[in-house]
Amino acid sequence: MNLRNFLAKLEKEDKLVRIKKEVSTKYEIANIIYSLDEKPVIFENVKGYNMPIFAGITSDRDIIAEGLGTTKEKLLLKLVEALRSPKEPKIVDKASCQEVIIKDPDLSKFPFLFHLDGDGGRYGSATVATIKDPETGRNVSYHRLMEIGKNKFTARLIKKRQTRTTYDKIDGDLEMAVCIGNSVAVMVAASLGPPSGVDEFSIANALDKTDLVKCVTKDLEVPAESEIVIEGRLTRDLDREGPFVDLTETRDFERQEPVFVVDCITHRKDAMYQALIPGRLEHKTLMGMPKEPTIYNEVSKVVDCKNVYVTMGGGSWLHGIVQIKKKNPDDGKKAIEATFNGHKSMKHVTIVDDDVDIYNPLAVEWAMATRFQGDKDMIVKPDQPGSSLDPSGKHEEGKKTLTTKIGFDATIPSDVDKKKYEVVKYKKVDIDDYLR
Repeated sequence: MNLRNFLAKLEKEDKLVRIKKEVSTKYEIANIIYSLDEKPVIFENVKGYNMPIFAGITSDRDIIAEGLGTTKEKLLLKLVEALRSPKEPKIVDKASCQEVIIKDPDLSKFPFLFHLDGDGGRYGSATVATIKDPETGRNVSYHRLMEIGKNKFTARLIKKRQTRTTYDKIDGDLEMAVCIGNSVAVMVAASLGPPSGVDEFSIANALDKTDLVKCVTKDLEVPAESEIVIEGRLTRDLDREGPFVDLTETRDFERQEPVFVVDCITHRKDAMYQALIPGRLEHKTLMGMPKEPTIYNEVSKVVDCKNVYVTMGGGSWLHGIVQIKKKNPDDGKKAIEATFNGHKSMKHVTIVDDDVDIYNPLAVEWAMATRFQGDKDMIVKPDQPGSSLDPSGKHEEGKKTLTTKIGFDATIPSDVDKKKYEVVKYKKVDIDDYLR
């Protein structure tokens, strides 16, 4: 379902809020989004701009599932299937995202947000970026952009991720196009991080029809129905990027990052700007949930994997729950190792049986309390490559963050009477029969 149709559907179902009062891009809009618990919202009257702002279309799994025409329970397998069977998108000649073409762009005319006091500047955060690697082809991902001039941002490029890898190995500038205002399919696909050479736009097209169009000034393709497209170059110049509140809700420090020079901006005649507040539900869901199918694929190679949940409490990045159907005594420990292979930034993972609801933290804690013994069911892996988002990790300039990874096998032991480990349930009765 395309973006406009999806917003209309959400509004018809009373799942979208419209704010008609004039609001400011300086902290106010971010605070309203937060206060709404990131329910889908459209701000119609943005102070100083003639462009509305919307947010919240990927803030929870139910909304994402609806945007992809499925249910929360079937979402993981839909993502797994799209990863396994990408579908090449159609290239069209004309597109709504190019109804207006600006060859002398001025970023001050677009409603980028100040999110929090202490941020380095105005940021673009719902920013789906695409480049082309000379060897592996098109890559699509997210790069936060901090405004530093009339036509310049600094772009956060994480080391060993594809954009940074391509940028580091080529001479000169790297062309990049940034799309703002995209369908759920595009938003999710850009988060997935498949192996190098697998095109995320083809994954988006497998999730839902996603036509592309050639950029006006760059040898790149972008979703034809994007609201706004920023065409530019990652240059060899470096400038300040940050501070910025990241996934763990702690403030990421200031860095020197490549300058992204904007050469052209195209957009719909009635374009809407898409906001995404950092460190909160939408940010976390888009970061953590797309790692679940990659974990599922790795775990499925060694055991019967049933479900995966990258938890909000772990910043939707560092902690996970993996549900398996245990058949052999060492299945839990195999699943631990496979999980760390499936998501390199995972710090702690808990493996549970298929009778445990992984979305219920009380159920997972119960499994830990009744099925886990620390001396034999815990795997500890010190000095492992970890995530720069973890403030407790070992951080050294120019080196990969190190952490201690731990896996908890909270599955029923193999050499026991399983009936002693199962929840005994009462029978539900019709209470009205007793109240008459």
